[in-house]
Amino acid sequence: MNLASRLSGVAKRSGDKPSIVFENHAYSFQDVDRHVEHFTALLARLNVKIGDRVAIQLTKRMEFIFLELAVLSLGAIVIPLNPDYRPQEVEYFLTDSGASLYVTDRERLARVQPHVGQLDGLRTILVDSAEGAGTLSLSSELETTPRQFTRTYPTAEDDVAVICYTSGTTGRPKGAMITHRNLIANMTALHQIWEWSDRDVLLHVLPLFHVHGLFVALHGGLNAGATMIMHEKFDPFRIWQTLDLEQCTILMGVPTMYQRLLNQWEQMERKPDLKTMRVFISGSGPLLETQFNRFEQATGFRILERYGMTEAGMITSNTIDSAGRTPKSVGYPLPGVEIRVVSDQGHDVAPGEVGEVWTRGDSIFPGYWGMPEKTRDSFCDGWFKTGDLGYQDHEDRGRLYLVGRAKELIITGGYNVYPKEVENVLESLDTIKEAAVIGLPDEDFGERVTAVVVPKEGTAAPSPEMIIGHCKGSLAGYKCPKSVFLVDQLPRNAMGKLLKGALVDRFTGAS
Repeated sequence: MNLASRLSGVAKRSGDKPSIVFENHAYSFQDVDRHVEHFTALLARLNVKIGDRVAIQLTKRMEFIFLELAVLSLGAIVIPLNPDYRPQEVEYFLTDSGASLYVTDRERLARVQPHVGQLDGLRTILVDSAEGAGTLSLSSELETTPRQFTRTYPTAEDDVAVICYTSGTTGRPKGAMITHRNLIANMTALHQIWEWSDRDVLLHVLPLFHVHGLFVALHGGLNAGATMIMHEKFDPFRIWQTLDLEQCTILMGVPTMYQRLLNQWEQMERKPDLKTMRVFISGSGPLLETQFNRFEQATGFRILERYGMTEAGMITSNTIDSAGRTPKSVGYPLPGVEIRVVSDQGHDVAPGEVGEVWTRGDSIFPGYWGMPEKTRDSFCDGWFKTGDLGYQDHEDRGRLYLVGRAKELIITGGYNVYPKEVENVLESLDTIKEAAVIGLPDEDFGERVTAVVVPKEGTAAPSPEMIIGHCKGSLAGYKCPKSVFLVDQLPRNAMGKLLKGALVDRFTGAS
């Protein structure tokens, strides 16, 4: 029950078959497996051991894949980090996880060096070249490392494989511990219900640091023995071209991507030939009914929407049979996964009523790294409380529909943003008295991060441009407000509770 061992077995059986074609450079399954073996040997030489945490902050590149599987091969723990994270964020993740190895590039190291350069016990490897004392060059280290290495995969099924950091409701991100059992169970279930095979050709256009691109797409493709055409960056025109020319069968994306693909489709005089396509899959955020219908009208394909989250992997999915897909529905529980819809009092609601979605199964994470209280609060009698609100249609085998979120989560372009994290940064400005961050409807991003700010009395009101610039210095770009509104006061009820719903109503449609 080690994910890397499972995928290495598939690679050995698949041999010279193309595995990943990254920006026109082809790697067979055998090539990938040999690179992973070489990287594993390097990490072992650097004394990376079972349970050690290895942080990887890289743009999309093959080294990310080789490193992730090599870390797992040794029983160590991967910490995938968004390459756009700011220095303060990286410092927190490295410190909180107790990472002993940090893999990045010169550009990012230059940004974070003042924050992480003095962390005890942390070594840094650069994928381009060494930069000053205390850093290692990946290429140089590989040159002095024997290529052959016997991988023993020293893990139990419930050992932690990956720590994925999620934004925290209190402003402190939480590290979700994902085990080998979690990853394999979810991968196996998706293989079954999506009918993956070694004849599939997946066009991989998602980031690798994200659960969607790493666990669902990459691991799923490797496990199926499928070929993956991998683009470094998202380009709608190029995607349509590639689906046609490479005879792809699967595409995975987020709603923002599908919106931009639709916009591109409408501009193209010659439409791509999609005769080999088997399924278009969407996740990481709610797909609008208009997007679902427009895509079907334009291409003839009904998008398959599924529902998941970092802590639980994929929870539900619509059927591989397109006739069983319904707009606004995220489908049915995966094999091995159970769901309930629960009231505020913790009781199952009546059929068709809205409540919080709870789930359990082998793919559900065991808890948050170093946060036992948060872990206890997130579970009830073995059921994980997702914080998402929904209802089940009991006339349609319990089909799940999501209607909102119990927590103040904003999903923008497929990425999660908790308002409190942004509000903490906004309120660190001397000229801001208080701030509220909300998500407003946006055709492209699904939701647009928006700040409503009350300036401090006796100071010059900050400009929206200055406020946004301040956020960009501390937060990844997707977390930063796209719009800022200045107000005299924030709306509150008689008990003083902030009424964010009133702000959403007031500023929806405002430019």
